Amino acid sequence: MAEPVLQVYGSDGFALWAVAESDSYGLMPLTGALQPIEIGTAVRRIAQCNDIDPEHDEDRPPRPADPLAGFLHGLLTMDDLYASGGLRFTDTASGTVLVPGCCTGLEEWRGWLGVVDGEGDGAAEFGHDPAPRAERLGDTVRLTVDADRDDGPVIELPVTELGRLLASVERDLTAFLATASLWATRHLPHATPVTAALARALDLPGPER
Repeated sequence: MAEPVLQVYGSDGFALWAVAESDSYGLMPLTGALQPIEIGTAVRRIAQCNDIDPEHDEDRPPRPADPLAGFLHGLLTMDDLYASGGLRFTDTASGTVLVPGCCTGLEEWRGWLGVVDGEGDGAAEFGHDPAPRAERLGDTVRLTVDADRDDGPVIELPVTELGRLLASVERDLTAFLATASLWATRHLPHATPVTAALARALDLPGPER
């Protein structure tokens, strides 16, 4: 199975909207079945990933003084958005799990389609520590859990199965975006631009397209 997952951290006293209480790091699957408090947690994390002040040479307005508008400012004004996480693959027969490495994001999930299509050398890497790697070998794809290890576990599956799994990932992300849009309508004054920004962070069509 394959799941789009978002790296989430503790709530740290966040009070702009309701989020799930947590003190530790985890991977949250993004689907259309999330509860409102889980959606709030995911939106908070994606906004946090882009909570960056404008540089002096950037053509972005300064951060507003209002706490909510200020927190969402990077999400709503940055061109290139980041959503810490990626795809998690689980071999249900062996129990082997491949998780996204550090410094990779959900906005890069379509890179897996290049493996299916055999683009370049048919291989792609998705972060480090661990260093997950996907490599197409004919009609088979080998997923290496940590390419930095010589004896790291692997998952092998047909190319057609990877294509099916990636279609399922896109459906999960699309369903999450739909529920997040409804959540934003009920909880934020900037629902449409927030939804558009979330779509860009997940590399999905959004209301601005």
